[in-house]
Amino acid sequence: MTKTVLITGAGSGLGAAFARLYASQGCQVIVADVNATRADETRASILAQGGHATAFEIDITREVDWENLRLALAEQGIVVDLLINNAGVASGGPTLAADMDEWQWMLDVNLLGLVRGCRCFVPDMLTRGQGQIINIASFAGLAGAPGLGSYGVAKAAVVAFSESLRAELASQGVRVSVACPAFFKTRLLDSFRGTPRMLKTAAKLMDEASQTADDIASAIQRAAAKDEFLIIPTAVERRRWWWKRHFPDLYFTQMKKRIARRTG
Repeated sequence: MTKTVLITGAGSGLGAAFARLYASQGCQVIVADVNATRADETRASILAQGGHATAFEIDITREVDWENLRLALAEQGIVVDLLINNAGVASGGPTLAADMDEWQWMLDVNLLGLVRGCRCFVPDMLTRGQGQIINIASFAGLAGAPGLGSYGVAKAAVVAFSESLRAELASQGVRVSVACPAFFKTRLLDSFRGTPRMLKTAAKLMDEASQTADDIASAIQRAAAKDEFLIIPTAVERRRWWWKRHFPDLYFTQMKKRIARRTG
């Protein structure tokens, strides 16, 4: 039976890379994006390669959009086997410099957006006794580094949410993974809110990244297929995570030194 994969933020970047990858493996792909034109472009590219895809416009901050999507799929007899909560927005700067509008926006999109998705589609997975969720967080949610502002906090919450969900659903046939990629070439900065300095830094790190969205999508897909929970798709960040877990004080000291070099 062909697996059906629902991917949010699939109109560009990592979401589009996921869509192309799963379509190439014979999956039916549901391309969901707040930008209908981009969603249609991803769908068209998949169809051109002989794949199967359907595009939907959805604002993940609106519960009614999620419900309308669920009903539309149900009317077509489509059940979601894999939900990839990928859509997100970016920010950066001192944690206390972000105003409350930014905090509410960041949490509403990056955390509550995927909570809504899980609340909408996981009940059916539980009824069938099978399904999988991949939540896209960020290494910013693990790093504990300065300058990540509301973004780092929201992504850390995604990791915590995924941990709880995994523990609750494991015995009921629904698998959960959370992915924490670092910088790679994407359109995430299109929605950036924060300081110009952090925007410039993030753009530079993206430009210098050797990994593409396709590379990251492939690494996450392979790990999730093996039921890995915490997926860190880049080697440098895996090493940093190892140091932070085993030698937290040394990690903090080295992080302070790197920050001093940047600001000195």
